[in-house]
Amino acid sequence: MQVDIQSIHFKADQKLLEFVEQKVKKTETFAENVRSADVYLKLEKDQGGENKVVEIKLNLNGNPIFAKEQSTTFEAATDLVLDKLVSQVKRYKEKLQAKTN
Repeated sequence: MQVDIQSIHFKADQKLLEFVEQKVKKTETFAENVRSADVYLKLEKDQGGENKVVEIKLNLNGNPIFAKEQSTTFEAATDLVLDKLVSQVKRYKEKLQAKTN
């Protein structure tokens, strides 16, 4: 799977990039037809502590699945957004199985 990570409004360090890529690649265990993933790490100018935003778009054979979360750290936001994506992938697979039956 090709993982494209873009950091917006800041320069992400290598440790964060490796963490995000490793987590995103784990989605392949739930859906074998994931071709690529586009990840956007954003720093928002928020007065509160939850100013780290992670957006991920998985491309499953032409059907994109998108999720967005924000938290106090990029690692926490990544975990939250991946939980959303995994549930969406499972629902997508269930719909495909229902169509074939």
